[in-house]
Amino acid sequence: MGNLQYFRSSFIVTGLGLAAAFYVGGPKAMFIAAILSVLEVSLSFDNAVVNATVLKDMDEKWRHRFITWGMLIAVFGMRVVFPVLIVAVIAKLSPWAALQLAVGDPDGYAATLTSAHVVVAGFGGAFLMMVFLQFFLDKEKDVHWVRLIEEPLSKLGKMEAVTIAICMIVIYVISTYLPQAKQMEFVLAAMAGLITYIIVDGFSALLESDEEANHNGTVVRTGLSAFLYLEVLDASFSFDGVIGAFALSNNIFIIAIGLGVGAMFVRSLTLYFVAKGTLDQFRYLEHGAFYAIGALATIMFVGTVHHISEVITGLIGAAFIVLALYSSIRHNRRVAAAQ
Repeated sequence: MGNLQYFRSSFIVTGLGLAAAFYVGGPKAMFIAAILSVLEVSLSFDNAVVNATVLKDMDEKWRHRFITWGMLIAVFGMRVVFPVLIVAVIAKLSPWAALQLAVGDPDGYAATLTSAHVVVAGFGGAFLMMVFLQFFLDKEKDVHWVRLIEEPLSKLGKMEAVTIAICMIVIYVISTYLPQAKQMEFVLAAMAGLITYIIVDGFSALLESDEEANHNGTVVRTGLSAFLYLEVLDASFSFDGVIGAFALSNNIFIIAIGLGVGAMFVRSLTLYFVAKGTLDQFRYLEHGAFYAIGALATIMFVGTVHHISEVITGLIGAAFIVLALYSSIRHNRRVAAAQ
């Protein structure tokens, strides 16, 4: 299978999506959708790498479900339905009324959704912070990219529940910089993100413990639990991007098309990385992705106090990926020279 075969469905979705955007709002809408798709890919490249680390251990059946059902959840669930539900809760409307608001009064819908930024950033930031901490504070981690930082963190991971403690401290510190009226909703949202991570991670461990009693346990554990983990991870990445997309358009259909096309390419990248064994070929690429996630979590937290451009977020993530890739290539050359 040629490399482009992995992206064939993404190109088809791109063509259909841009055509739909043109139908909705003409050339300008099509251009905005294209820009949003490019931004989505650039901001979520590290997400593709992390997805690949999970997907490579999944059963083929669950991989297919991740691409099909997971794609529907990512595009329609996380980028259309959930924002509408957020507006419904904040504005105390029914979901149908919130959807009518999005169609009939896009400015009002955008303003209501943007007002939920603190809640979204709190939830997503806490979940991503736990993902970052769980990787680097792993006491069994023996491959270090930036040894000066990662080796002490790995030793610190020997302390019980240290990741939760660090995350809670960060949540408290950030909350002290927020206006008093926003502090409680930020803390509650961040705690919800923290608890969600614990539940998803604990669910995986629960199924793993059942593996001894059930010979199909491995398939379930690497399937259902990994599927849930990937969907929540995608949600944490996407919510902030949905809100940021309103800087370019307040039409939820154009936003959904643009971000959906981008999400499709992220899925294709994930499959490509798994099929080609990219993470095995480039030793530190995974590290770079998790550093990028840590940076994104920090930016989401800090963004509740001071606005940070999505361009900066994308550049920081890309920088970590490029540096990790460069270090991996250098490592491969040293190993080849030694042999």
